[in-house]
Amino acid sequence: MKSDGCSARDQCPQSGAYAALHCRLLGRLYLLAFIFAAEAILVLGPLKIVPGIHLGVTPTAIVSFAVFLGLGHSWLKAQRDPIHFNFLFLGGYLACVAAMLGIHAVASHRAGGWYPQAATVAITTLFYIKVPLLALACIPLRAWVNTIRGTGLLWLYACIAGLLAWSLLVPSQSLWDASGTSVGHSLQRATFASVQAVLHHLRPDATVDAATFTIRTPRCDMEIAYPCSGMEGLGLIFAFTSIWLWYYRKECRFPQVLLLIPCGLVLIWVLNVVRLVALFLIGDLYSNEVSDVGFHSHFGWIAFTAVALAFSMATQRLSWVRKIPATSTPGQSERAAVQHSGEYLGESSAIRAYLIPFLAILGATFVTKMFSGYFDHFYPVRFLVGAIAICYFWPELKKLNWRFGWLGPTAGGAVFLAWIAPAWLGYSHATSRLGADLAALSPTARWAWIGFRVAAAVITVPIAEELAFRGYLARRFVSREFDAVAFTGLTVFSIGVSSAVFGLEHMKNLMDWQHLLLGTLAGLVFALALRWRGRFGDAVVAHAVSNLLLAAWVLSMGDWAQW
Repeated sequence: MKSDGCSARDQCPQSGAYAALHCRLLGRLYLLAFIFAAEAILVLGPLKIVPGIHLGVTPTAIVSFAVFLGLGHSWLKAQRDPIHFNFLFLGGYLACVAAMLGIHAVASHRAGGWYPQAATVAITTLFYIKVPLLALACIPLRAWVNTIRGTGLLWLYACIAGLLAWSLLVPSQSLWDASGTSVGHSLQRATFASVQAVLHHLRPDATVDAATFTIRTPRCDMEIAYPCSGMEGLGLIFAFTSIWLWYYRKECRFPQVLLLIPCGLVLIWVLNVVRLVALFLIGDLYSNEVSDVGFHSHFGWIAFTAVALAFSMATQRLSWVRKIPATSTPGQSERAAVQHSGEYLGESSAIRAYLIPFLAILGATFVTKMFSGYFDHFYPVRFLVGAIAICYFWPELKKLNWRFGWLGPTAGGAVFLAWIAPAWLGYSHATSRLGADLAALSPTARWAWIGFRVAAAVITVPIAEELAFRGYLARRFVSREFDAVAFTGLTVFSIGVSSAVFGLEHMKNLMDWQHLLLGTLAGLVFALALRWRGRFGDAVVAHAVSNLLLAAWVLSMGDWAQW
């Protein structure tokens, strides 16, 4: 018996994560969201196409879609019938996107006359046409109707949630309003008062201007502007804690676990005050360059990481917010119950060996940059910390298949060529002061720094990143017991998402689309090399070869921006 919208030639495997992504309802909804997100991030967003027209629709649609997926996840996951993919509608969608890009390209060279207004109308029309085309390409109309019927009034609740999100856009933006009655201004005043109170005891000679939120000494002048009030950190922590509690909702006690959210918010705000005090003292007593370039940005991320880690550990270790599994016996101690609940809590005990080397290097990066200016004099610390972590967990890591063949070096060479292509072809004109900073060092210090930089790029970084992104994350999307998943069993979904996260990790700033694309491409190549024969050594060697060739390119061509 055929299901709605499916023919015999479209039948897919009856089980497995690949089937869920390839031709079942929940996987198709994920695919739909992924394509729209990729389009917004990689195509329409950088080009700023249709500015301002669909801003009200976008948050409404995103929140409605997320609520529909979240609340209807169980019903959607239970739908096992295969779904036909309509390539005709996909072609229409791609034609609309191409037309939007073409019209935008012409409009950018014709600033006057009637064409810009007509182009805006045409692009907006195409924008709203392509959305249903892609929706019908992924899921047939009859399947959409059956989904709406099967989930009852969930569509209405999702739409209401989306409208509420849209209605909160303007009020939330008022947090940054410069008026004295705004919440953002109140938070700025509270932050300024707290910093002033601490510095009054540490630097009593500092002068304070409350009207401009400025604190001064002869060597340092600091203004606590709106972004310094801690709003960004509060938003990040609120988002992280909300997502964490939703993901681990079955393992937490509600409502008492919700008390951890305000605790996290208070802690991140207090750490922001500490950051500002330390920022002022470093600039006043040591170096304005270290204060402005290193400490200013990196301490914020260290604080966020620390609060996020503390929150996650609290949800797992505090008995009054964590559920004790029902399988524990009445006389069993809490520690034994937690150990017995390994499957219930869901994570393999091997997770530390796969993540700590990468996290150690990441933490060392934050710390060394925090106490450096434009040039990181303490870079060798990253190599040493990564090497120590890898050696510590080697008894667990040596269980992996570290052998490799011709595929590893070949894949690494291909990634290297793709990585330098923008600079080689003249499309990238990035500059770096790294060469000048190295030239200012003594020859011994210069080559020692370069030696540690190359050693990290070829040894510790490839091992740590492959353990984290391919060894753990790619398999974690297949099963919580990730170490039981064979590398040859990686799915399209797990490879794609882990590679996208790998690309995000290589972005130098929020608008660095080039390294996002190149990093994602590199992650795909390394993952495919790993999956081909299931040998972890192939991925590590591919990564190491690409980094080695890149180091040779940098040193021979003087293209320091690649580092």
